[in-house]
Amino acid sequence: MPLRLLFVSDTHVPHRARNLPSQVWAAVESADVVFHAGDWVTAGLLDEFESRSRRLIAVYGNNDGPELRSRLPETTSVTLEGVRFSMVHETGPAKGREQRCEALYPDADVLVFGHSHIPWDTICPKGLRLLNPGSPTDRRRQPVCTYLTASVDGGALADVRLVEVHKD
Repeated sequence: MPLRLLFVSDTHVPHRARNLPSQVWAAVESADVVFHAGDWVTAGLLDEFESRSRRLIAVYGNNDGPELRSRLPETTSVTLEGVRFSMVHETGPAKGREQRCEALYPDADVLVFGHSHIPWDTICPKGLRLLNPGSPTDRRRQPVCTYLTASVDGGALADVRLVEVHKD
């Protein structure tokens, strides 16, 4: 049976939103594995993700203070059903990202990142897949707020979908 994955980043609660939209919480609760690529802002949001997620994989971001940094790593890696994931909040400028990430994460099949609030889904020349879910609370220059869903099935990442967030 495929693992259902959810990718979120840059939630910025309570600075960009008082709470996450109910659509996002429903996605958290229905996913088998939730990835959060940082910029939580408060430890209370991390606590809530921990209580609502079946399994949470998380890193801290540049807007996360000492309490979050004491509880979360800057980078993390996990293998799910044979697919090797790595995650970090920030990868630097878009120009040269593929080459830089392939050099920094040579053992990953998928690199999840955030920071820009701009959704990103590309495959690097050597096969590394780069995923940025955007932000479910702060669209910045994007038309809508977003997150990503996917599945892992038969040792492969499948059904990667960018999901538009509807405000409550």
